[in-house]
Amino acid sequence: MALRDLVGGIADSSSVRRVFGEPIEKDGMIVIPAASIRGAFGGGDGSPIEAGSPQLSGSGGGGVFSATPAGAYVLKNGEVSWIPAVDANRSLLLGCVTGIVSLLVLRSIVRTIVKRG
Repeated sequence: MALRDLVGGIADSSSVRRVFGEPIEKDGMIVIPAASIRGAFGGGDGSPIEAGSPQLSGSGGGGVFSATPAGAYVLKNGEVSWIPAVDANRSLLLGCVTGIVSLLVLRSIVRTIVKRG
């Protein structure tokens, strides 16, 4: 696959169609889901094995894309509202990390007070 083909495929993968889903209509309400996408890619090209040689060595490329739900636009009675997606796992992880850091700080404070005491 040529580097141009790779870049063209990446541009196609990161289009608006990937960010906004197909609208869903029910009971006079329209919901348009939205996602946050991230991506990275790299590529290489070949070079002659030795001067004047028609044989090339090394070429290639690759990429990765990640999509996570961001929320949805809701159209109801002529008004548009944004409903963000809540990631429960992220919230739980943040709560656990905050609790652990709080306990470590409290332990440090107690040790300092005991040493001075």
